[in-house]
Amino acid sequence: MRHVIISISNGIHAITRRAAVLAVCLMFLTVMLQIIARYVFSAPPIWTEDVARYAMVWTGLLGATLSFKTRSDAVLMQSVFPKPPHILSALGDAIQSAAVLIFVLPVVYFCFVGLRGGFDKGYLARQSGLTADTLGIPMVWISVSVPLAMIIILLHLAARWAGDTAADNAQSQLD
Repeated sequence: MRHVIISISNGIHAITRRAAVLAVCLMFLTVMLQIIARYVFSAPPIWTEDVARYAMVWTGLLGATLSFKTRSDAVLMQSVFPKPPHILSALGDAIQSAAVLIFVLPVVYFCFVGLRGGFDKGYLARQSGLTADTLGIPMVWISVSVPLAMIIILLHLAARWAGDTAADNAQSQLD
């Protein structure tokens, strides 16, 4: 079972990496289009700013999952606690896992369930009623990046618990 969790985590990581690169490219292209249209033609399209902003949101959240998977996020535990197999190393991992769960679980919960209960008042349900002005698409397509990123982080955390190591992650980066 642990190999299944780790391989799913690695597969999602590979897909997420490609999606993040695509989002960065989209952001770069729309910003360049806006710059050229504004300063060369004096007529920038109104939608480029929103596309760049939404691509930046997706890039940031997907990038957070990538850095969590590869343990390249800001981790104080590695400098404070001794390295494995010391018992304090396990304490540091437990503290880090608890911190991730304390932050991520309420975010995921309230993305789907409202403050007074019910799925109709959750964050995504509220966003589905809004429309991006310049693009004309439901805001839920931008907002879904939040629970998606948090769920991916939970999957990567489960892979850590299953024995996924930083050395495995470094190797998967090379593949």
